[in-house]
Amino acid sequence: MNGKTNGQRTKNLFNPSSDEPFKLSRSKLELFTECPRCFYLDRRLGVGRPQGPGFTLNAAVDHLLKKEFDVHRAAGSAHPLMEAYGIDAVPFQHEMLAEWRENFKGVQYLDRDNNLIITGAIDDVWINPKKELMVVDYKATSIQGEITLETEYRQSYKRQMEIYQWLLRRNGFKVSDTGYFVYANGRKDKEAFDANLEFRVQIIPYKGDDKWVPVTILAAKKCLLGDLPPPGARCEYCFYRSAAEKYENQL
Repeated sequence: MNGKTNGQRTKNLFNPSSDEPFKLSRSKLELFTECPRCFYLDRRLGVGRPQGPGFTLNAAVDHLLKKEFDVHRAAGSAHPLMEAYGIDAVPFQHEMLAEWRENFKGVQYLDRDNNLIITGAIDDVWINPKKELMVVDYKATSIQGEITLETEYRQSYKRQMEIYQWLLRRNGFKVSDTGYFVYANGRKDKEAFDANLEFRVQIIPYKGDDKWVPVTILAAKKCLLGDLPPPGARCEYCFYRSAAEKYENQL
């Protein structure tokens, strides 16, 4: 059984009557930030947004970067990219790292006030001479020019890093405000493919601020306890459902 009935999930949904802590992932908190209605439909009623295809090339880059940095983790040495960008740190060694990286596990924290287990699967963690952990996230893309974090859709990347920083702090670690995005940018300026995709790798520092995280967790819990929110004003999924329903009701 996959916990679905007619395409609707029937397991792992929020139950207002339950005393058991409810697990809420970073990606579901991001969904709440995007659209409370879609969040409610997903976590309370079991109706999730349609899933797109997996980004398998991105996953391959992610996997290979982890292997590459793990070599330096085992040696206790800095990766050449860290040295090139003047980052005084080495990959962090910890017995929980494999679990922190695992989807559906990740770094976890029980928020007793809201009876929620907040989770997030990280890509990597570095440590500096001050014994501060530095959250690292791997990204892959293929665009012309230098990558920045200022585009609208990349604001979610900033929130992603801030939740990871918040989770590690709640687990008792000293965490630097500064984290890093390791960006692999696929080159399109080569003469031919030749069965070889080349990347330029760029490290982008980001100073996070996680003060919004507990406020958002509280708001998400209140949302789950309430009634179905109205359609999101900027949500393309809500817009599609409303437009489709308008014409379906005319048939």
